[in-house]
Amino acid sequence: MSTRIIVDTSVWIEFFRDASSPLSLQLQTLLRSGRVFLVGMVLAEILQGIKTKKEADLVKRSMNSLPYLEMDREIFQRAGELSAELRRKGITVPLSDLLIASSAIHYDCEVLTIDPHFDSVPGLERHQTAKK
Repeated sequence: MSTRIIVDTSVWIEFFRDASSPLSLQLQTLLRSGRVFLVGMVLAEILQGIKTKKEADLVKRSMNSLPYLEMDREIFQRAGELSAELRRKGITVPLSDLLIASSAIHYDCEVLTIDPHFDSVPGLERHQTAKK
């Protein structure tokens, strides 16, 4: 089976802003391949940035077609543990990013992101991003 990919909010923002960018074209290819999965934290982050009902309806329709991975107690615990581990090293990563990363680790997925916070997460597999 091909690697499953959780697409981070940073990539979705690019996708909705500029559908012709190299990163957006990469995401379109991954969407057609059926390898893209959604987690609740990404959905919530995308929806919080929407300005109109029309945009919200479009985004929800797009997101509803993606396979969804539930975030259970184990994922939340792992995110908290990762946060504590990184803070002991002087690294602060937003809890939202740690929840996405913990979901990816739990479900054996890669993360497609342009957010450098994910570089600090041990055990996380990053999906190679398209060059600009």
